[in-house]
Amino acid sequence: MTAVSPQMRARIEGELARIETEEQATILFAIESGSRAWGFHSGDSDYDVRFVYARPVDWHLSLLPGRDVIERPLDDELDISGWDLRKALNLMLSGNAVIGEWLRSPLTYRRLPVTDDLMTLATDVLRPKPAGWHYLRLMQRQKARLIGPHGGVRLKRLFYTVRPALTLRWLRRHGRGAAPMDMPTLLAETDIPKDMHAQIDALTALKMSRPEAGELEEHPADLLAFLEGQEQAAEAWLAATPQQPVSPEHIAAAERLHRHVIHSVTSSPTPNPGTDRTRVL
Repeated sequence: MTAVSPQMRARIEGELARIETEEQATILFAIESGSRAWGFHSGDSDYDVRFVYARPVDWHLSLLPGRDVIERPLDDELDISGWDLRKALNLMLSGNAVIGEWLRSPLTYRRLPVTDDLMTLATDVLRPKPAGWHYLRLMQRQKARLIGPHGGVRLKRLFYTVRPALTLRWLRRHGRGAAPMDMPTLLAETDIPKDMHAQIDALTALKMSRPEAGELEEHPADLLAFLEGQEQAAEAWLAATPQQPVSPEHIAAAERLHRHVIHSVTSSPTPNPGTDRTRVL
């Protein structure tokens, strides 16, 4: 099943171009996030487009603070949203793992050359403990929603639990760096038992053949036990992992990158002083 049809790609690229024009912003990269990028989408899965953008120098010099997000929930099929570069860099420095994940998406709609510098910084800045806590909380939230209204296991929630569990295992094994975003690569780089790998592969094929709301009537006991073990192992690993503050060198590198992008990549005209910069987009 094609993750993104040519027709949907054309629509998404058109929406991104419209956002740039209307917002006087330069989109640095835009990717698909969610099940279509993770490699286990259903036929009726929606599209989750995420991007990072930069605005021209004059926007940053205004006395009125502008919103640092752009949100376009267009319909039930397509949702597009993005973060200003300064917001993205500050979140990255704080330990947020999301930007590094976006940068590793296998489905890309826009990618300027400066994205390579963002990728390098995201990899260098990532600290195991805050990244691990992010994925553990994500896993626990999804695990709490596993059982559907009819007592079956929600396939969508099962995979939303499996992916962070595997990511935590990847982080424990590799120690440093950002884990792959897509399930096939994550499985290939994670040392799980062959029978568990085969079971996840089989459930992936089943998930992709079912609607998003599909459920498993028979609970996959072996997989659920494996996930329970991964949660306990992650909690023990995080308890033993020392906290590492962000280094001054990484802060300085992020500052240089931000200044470089704002001065060299953005070329939009000065925003109209009459524009309502605080409106909800």
